Amino acid sequence: MTTTHTFVSYDLRTTDLDAAEAFYTGLMGWQVQRSGESRVFLAGTQPVGLLMALPERARAQGAPAHWLGHIGVEDVDAMARRFVERGGQMLGPVQQPVPGQRVAILKDSQGAVFSMSTRRSGGSPGAIAWHELNTTDREQAWAAYSELFGWRATGKLELGPQLGTYQMFTWEGAGRDVGAMVNTARLPSIHTHWLFYLTVPDLDAALQRLRALGGRVLNGPMQVPSGDRVAQCEDPQGAAFALRQSVRTV
Repeated sequence: MTTTHTFVSYDLRTTDLDAAEAFYTGLMGWQVQRSGESRVFLAGTQPVGLLMALPERARAQGAPAHWLGHIGVEDVDAMARRFVERGGQMLGPVQQPVPGQRVAILKDSQGAVFSMSTRRSGGSPGAIAWHELNTTDREQAWAAYSELFGWRATGKLELGPQLGTYQMFTWEGAGRDVGAMVNTARLPSIHTHWLFYLTVPDLDAALQRLRALGGRVLNGPMQVPSGDRVAQCEDPQGAAFALRQSVRTV
């Protein structure tokens, strides 16, 4: 059965498959499983995400290389319609990449792109540590996602006049916080997007590898109130992501 209303899988959509494969395998110690033209990142034997070329339609619309998160739903068509009613936009028709699987790429009313999918959850536990929505209207974004997917607000952090409230959330079955939403409207250098945090055992060592492999550190490293250490980064093709060293045992 499809895991519903949580992020169930992730794609790296990039402009250079071979270079992206070399970067993430070198940075994270992942392997890549190939089947025909398909490439899947693996942490041990568990899938982390699909590695694929940035679609021509996305390129034509000006999309850069990026990580795309898929939220699992039972009925893609119905849920996509409901999201559009809340101000979202469909970026093309519903797709069927393999028989029995339906995928819709959407943009929320602030411009963050994500997918609804009937994919099954099969990711490596803990590989993606945190899901952070950088948005221009946190309250409006929270209303849309929480009403549709049933996510629950948990704790809040006050980050000062530029960022305001950092609203953390969870979803059914998680048993912990899984992400947060924050208003970045006063920081024009930060575009509206979902930022995914990859788990590393040693952040300093990971950042050293990242720089050697041609990546960039955009912000950090820093310690967050939980005690975890994080850094926001960019891969050589321009895809934004973050690294997180956790103080808790996954």
